[in-house]
Amino acid sequence: MFVKICGITTEDDALLAVAMGADAVGFVFAPSPRQVAPGRVAEIVRRLPAEVVTVGVFRDTLPERVVEVVTRTGLRAAQLHGAETAEDCAFVAEHVPMVVKALPASHPGLREARRYRADAILVDSPMPGSGQLFDWKLTEGVPGVRRLILAGGLAPENVGEAIRVVRPWGVDVSSGVESSPGHKDPRKVRAFVQAARAAAPEPYEPIEDAPYDWQEES
Repeated sequence: MFVKICGITTEDDALLAVAMGADAVGFVFAPSPRQVAPGRVAEIVRRLPAEVVTVGVFRDTLPERVVEVVTRTGLRAAQLHGAETAEDCAFVAEHVPMVVKALPASHPGLREARRYRADAILVDSPMPGSGQLFDWKLTEGVPGVRRLILAGGLAPENVGEAIRVVRPWGVDVSSGVESSPGHKDPRKVRAFVQAARAAAPEPYEPIEDAPYDWQEES
């Protein structure tokens, strides 16, 4: 189970997430209470273990700018959380090791999610970034996606049930493990990771060890 702690704003919180067993940490570049400057992210990334998947979260940013920021900060992945097209995703994927395309659960394009050619598809609540829970049955409209990341309203109390119902490749949390916007609660982070691991004890399939074979799913 791939576990990502998103909305990281400080080095302490990044190191905390890693120490608690998170596979990935996310940094928000889009307007948000958790927005952080690229220069600060670069400083934090340099302090993290190489195996941690560091993700930059963008929304409706020019693909060229996404690539520039990811490259300059040393991030390993870009999460596109806006109205990016399949062509935008393809451009970013040519220059960035890993691309995650985020779609709201109510998005009509979920049934054609494979067209984005992303390494993973993240399904969020109908109001992305709100931390609101949604009907997990809506993920049934995402056919043929091997790497589905579930987000939206997850917390230590419900992540286990979410994993059992949806059976995603990964889970993503931000506000559900915070003491206040942009500040993580150590106890909640630990509880979230432990609950996710208990619900899906098998290790996740790393992107770099098993490239996404789109032809296999055609």
